[in-house]
Amino acid sequence: MDKPIYITPQGLATLRAELDRLWKKDRPETVAIVSWAAGNGDRSENGDYIYGKKRLREIDRRVRYLRKRIEDAVIVRSEDQPDHSRIFFGAEVTYVNARDEEKTIRIVGEDEAESLKGKISWVSPVARALMKRQVGDVITLRTPAGEDELEVLKIHYPD
Repeated sequence: MDKPIYITPQGLATLRAELDRLWKKDRPETVAIVSWAAGNGDRSENGDYIYGKKRLREIDRRVRYLRKRIEDAVIVRSEDQPDHSRIFFGAEVTYVNARDEEKTIRIVGEDEAESLKGKISWVSPVARALMKRQVGDVITLRTPAGEDELEVLKIHYPD
């Protein structure tokens, strides 16, 4: 069985917005370009036609993917979490590592993870190590560079 597709309400809204943009804006524009290019004659050397068809396949593939993800998504709201003193999906966590570097991350679904913005997937090693921990807990995390110790400083569940 596949793992569940957990997602925050904000993450689901982002996926729906992307699907809406692709289906209602990008796809019709690309279809119009392909249709125009097809009317220009020889398609074998028609860059607009060839690129347009390729772009159309990419859009259709992404639309199918997004529809499936949205259909199978399990929305997890902050208020659904049983214990806000522990780390679960959707939590914003501040921790300090062994090098005394303080970091704040939010545990989110795979489709909404953006490490540069501090959003990490719930299946990532850091998130898995932090799950069910509470403020004051020290966790040993194995990384490619060796072991690192993380101390949980703060847990917050954004709305």
